Parts: sequence; C-alpha cells; structure tokens
Amino acid sequence: MASKKSSRPIIGVGVLVWRDKQLLLGKRISDDHSVCWQFPGGHLENDETVTGCAEREVLEETGLKIKALRHLSFTDKTFLVGSQQYITLFVSCDYKSGEAQALEPDKCEMWQWFDYRQLPIPLFQPIEILIAQRSESHQEDIHATHRAAQVLLST
Repeated sequence: MASKKSSRPIIGVGVLVWRDKQLLLGKRISDDHSVCWQFPGGHLENDETVTGCAEREVLEETGLKIKALRHLSFTDKTFLVGSQQYITLFVSCDYKSGEAQALEPDKCEMWQWFDYRQLPIPLFQPIEILIAQRSESHQEDIHATHRAAQVLLST
C-alpha cells in the first residue's frame, strides 16, 4: 500500500510598511504573467524569527530599512501558490529610511506607496484574506490596529 506524503503549509511573512498613513505595495509578477499587488515578504526560514524574516525580506526586496516591528495578524485560511499551501503571518512596521527599489525584478516590477484606504486591485490573495477576516470580525481600521499594537523590535 502506497503511503500519502503529508505536506505541511509553508509559513509566509507579509510586511505592512507604513510611511504616515501610506502602505508600500509591489506589483507582483506571477509565473503565469498575471499581475497583483503585494506587501514585501517571503518564506520564514529555519531558526528565523518572524520579525527577523520581515526585516530581511523588506531589505532584500526593496532596499528599505524599517523600524518598530509589530505582530499584526495572520491568515486563518490557507491558500495555494502553485502546488504549495501557505499560511501568512503579518508584521506591521514603520518606514525608517531608503528609497523603494525593485531589487528582485523577476518577482516584482515596482514598489509604490498607497493610502491604506485606497489600495490598488487586484491584491495578492493573502491580503484579500486578511481584509476579509478583518471585515468579518468588525475590527477597526488597519492603521489604528498598527498604531495600537505593541512594538516587539524597535531597530
């Protein structure tokens, strides 16, 4: 009897980088050439903290330095990218310095700042899930949640 190989979800980290009341989003290029808007982020590596992953991914993808990192939320619903199942942890932080650059042009065409109340569409699926979860639970706006969250890493 052949056994099924168990596949665990991959942990992704999405980073909400705030500059005043604006969020940084990148124009994501998918393998199928479709486009959507995403936060900086990536895979949590072995022995890496969530905030450490957030800092690393933002620097690698955008060249920006960030500060005042906070745990914000997580997706309560898994989603698929290709054949991989993901769950996403969201970290919220403040912009510290630098100019956003597309340092991984094969994955992200450009970075742009948007008013958090007027995000572009379409959004990357984990962001859509986050927004839907917040709406279902009648939570206050995301900027107020960011400001109220405890700073875990000040850098």
